[in-house]
Amino acid sequence: KVLDASTLSFGTRVRWFAICFVAGILCSFLGTALLWLPKGIKLFAVFYTLGNIAALASTCFLMGPVKQLKAMFDPKRLIATVVMLLCLILTLCAVFWWNKKGLAMLFCILQFLAMTWYSLSYIPFARDAVIKCFSSCLG
Repeated sequence: KVLDASTLSFGTRVRWFAICFVAGILCSFLGTALLWLPKGIKLFAVFYTLGNIAALASTCFLMGPVKQLKAMFDPKRLIATVVMLLCLILTLCAVFWWNKKGLAMLFCILQFLAMTWYSLSYIPFARDAVIKCFSSCLG
């Protein structure tokens, strides 16, 4: 019952959702701004990754952590979730342990794409619309 979102009032859940979501956006923008500093790739990778984690955490306040995890690993979101979580980890590995800036940037781009695809799964027919748009543009 403690992990259920319904133990919090609706106002509290919305407030914490907004706080986490805005913090996630701010972290992502801050990371992008810090990218241009010397050694900024490490700061970018950390802040961008923290921003995505905060954005994911924000929905826990609306749905509750258990429902959130069930929704994340639903078959229609499974691939996007696994790619997103893997890229979150690989971004930090690339920047701190492997010291590969290009690889870190690639993983950040993949984080963005996976997070976008994951988010689109919550909007009815959004993925289908994106696929149709890209397929009509490509041929």
